[in-house]
Amino acid sequence: MKRHIRLGLCVLAVSAATAALGVAPATAEELSPGMVSAMQRDLGLNSFQAQQRIRQEAAIRAVDANAERAAGTAFGGSWFDAGTGKLVVGVTDEKAAAAVRAAGAEVTKVSRTAAELNAVKDRVDATARTHKAPDGINSWHPDPKSGSVVINVRVGAESPEVDAFVAEARKAGPVTVNRTTARQPRTYAAGTVGGDPYYVPVQGGYVRCSIGFSVHGGFVTAGHCAGAGANTQGWDWSAQGQFAGSSFPGNDYAFVRTGNGWWTVPVVLGWGSVSDVLVRGQWEAPVGSSICRSGSTTHWRCGQVLAKNETVNYGNGQLVHELIKTSACAQGGDSGGSFVTGDQAQGVTSGGWGDCTSGGETWFQPLTEILNVYGLRLHTA
Repeated sequence: MKRHIRLGLCVLAVSAATAALGVAPATAEELSPGMVSAMQRDLGLNSFQAQQRIRQEAAIRAVDANAERAAGTAFGGSWFDAGTGKLVVGVTDEKAAAAVRAAGAEVTKVSRTAAELNAVKDRVDATARTHKAPDGINSWHPDPKSGSVVINVRVGAESPEVDAFVAEARKAGPVTVNRTTARQPRTYAAGTVGGDPYYVPVQGGYVRCSIGFSVHGGFVTAGHCAGAGANTQGWDWSAQGQFAGSSFPGNDYAFVRTGNGWWTVPVVLGWGSVSDVLVRGQWEAPVGSSICRSGSTTHWRCGQVLAKNETVNYGNGQLVHELIKTSACAQGGDSGGSFVTGDQAQGVTSGGWGDCTSGGETWFQPLTEILNVYGLRLHTA
């Protein structure tokens, strides 16, 4: 009945048979051989570098959590160093360094803990609630390397209002201003277009967005696509489900409860660029990691994680907090789509700037918060 869902079930059946035979799990490149070519295209890597990157990022998955625990209250953030292929953990206390190294990570000294920086960022968020962030400011996020909250101000959009906001933000703690040529971020919902994952009827037409991840009972997607109670239709225009919960702005997530013969499978579409990806779990990749996204307009695109816990200003006072910024491109209709690193779910597409012709940046809403808010369980292979 549902063409891409059927395909996912075929892949799932093979996986179950493999598990029954006791065969070792497939590597990322075996699971999705097209991933290598997609990373070559979007990250400028050769085949060897792409395969090496996949292996390195899979290896640091367990290291990341263990190293953060080892650092304790001295934890100052972590990031993937593509040059060395290692996870780097910032610490404020040299006494924690040995324990972090024992956990398998590299160590560097930073001036502030992650908790301190997140507190500064929360105070900047509070500033934005009392002093509206002008459209000349794109976003802000805590940056462990500089020990400050970085505010991204668009070149050419400077104004007294921007200066006033930055001055107020500086009262929250250490702030660094980054002048960026990036355009104003926008969400990636689109108007009436055919042949893509799901549609929401609106007055005079339809909004098209993309499915994020299957959860038991439905799927997660972006909140700006529709409010609670809105009905959805699938790629074939058949009745599909209803928005059981939605949050935007502030957050950008939603849960669609499906029915009408639709069922869920732990698959992210590769759109022919890569084999469809079986989702085997969720893990929040560190800054510097490669990441790929799937969406109904630009299909499969890859990039790197650039920043975490970023507040994004979509204009007209629409702020979204705690997003993750990437260099993967996206366009209208990609909203709500999947972000993955290897076979690990990361989050759902929120918005960005640019396109997949000239480039740009895209933000996603991390998955963990969505699951916790609605009490959902990710459907995994």
